[in-house]
Amino acid sequence: MPAMKLPPLAALRYFDVAATTQSFIRAAECLHVTHGAVSRQVRLLEESLEVALFERRNRAVFLTSAGRALHATTQAIFEQLESTVQRLKDSDDNPVLVVSCEPTIAMRWLIPRLPRLNAAHPDLQLQLVAAGGPLDFARTGVDIAIRRDDFHWGMTLHQQKICDEWIGPVGRPPLSPKLQGHRQLHSATRPDAWATWLRLTGETAIAGERSDFEHFYLSIQAASAGLGVAMASALMVRDELDTGQLQAPLGFVRDGSAYHLLSPCPLNDAGKRQRFAEWVKQECQGCLTHLGLLQKDDAALPSPPQVR
Repeated sequence: MPAMKLPPLAALRYFDVAATTQSFIRAAECLHVTHGAVSRQVRLLEESLEVALFERRNRAVFLTSAGRALHATTQAIFEQLESTVQRLKDSDDNPVLVVSCEPTIAMRWLIPRLPRLNAAHPDLQLQLVAAGGPLDFARTGVDIAIRRDDFHWGMTLHQQKICDEWIGPVGRPPLSPKLQGHRQLHSATRPDAWATWLRLTGETAIAGERSDFEHFYLSIQAASAGLGVAMASALMVRDELDTGQLQAPLGFVRDGSAYHLLSPCPLNDAGKRQRFAEWVKQECQGCLTHLGLLQKDDAALPSPPQVR
């Protein structure tokens, strides 16, 4: 008996994500394709099966009874497929963990701590990819990503919160709490950082000149070079605060965002993902505790001044 011709795997995958998110738009975001691509694949699948899978009403989509039946199957199949692929990647024959990390975190926090990771997990080989924002895990081959929650990453990814983001003005000593007479350093990747801090603290804007940099990392680096005062993440300047290269006379406040670990597969799999995730969370919490910053989710006052 000849095998039944099945619909294309891509069409089934697009349908599965659309059914999970209950939205073609969110499915497109998760799959890193256009809304039209999702709609087209779903339509081709419906034509192949000769049955409607979604009911379209007022620009919203709802699964039909046939769609619910198919989704129950595709969801189980893709979960099993992802689990099998992950077990193969996490086998003893493949100790490499591909980590995507925002450039500022990578350069100013993660890379300086890699010797500690190597000492704690000598069998874990890290392949670091510097990137930010949305990520196509399947296309890039990334196992786990470190991201700040300043974008929507969809319901199909597994995530763990690492820690809150704490921000505050930093500069080369001597730096007075008034911050007057210093050039204000801004960045295109965190354009609202200064405005957010001023709103949260009630401080008065610094009167004076300003310089703009393309990336958050560059503005902090400029502050380290004595070019002015930058709005920085506490994690990213922890080492310079310790050495006295930078000061934060007004301390740090939470800006409402947080850092997360993202993965297409569960992070509690007892494999290399979980070991890396636990290490990152422990290191971050250690850094923030060292700076006197709280790890609770309730409101917190600004941290003590960071002046050495």
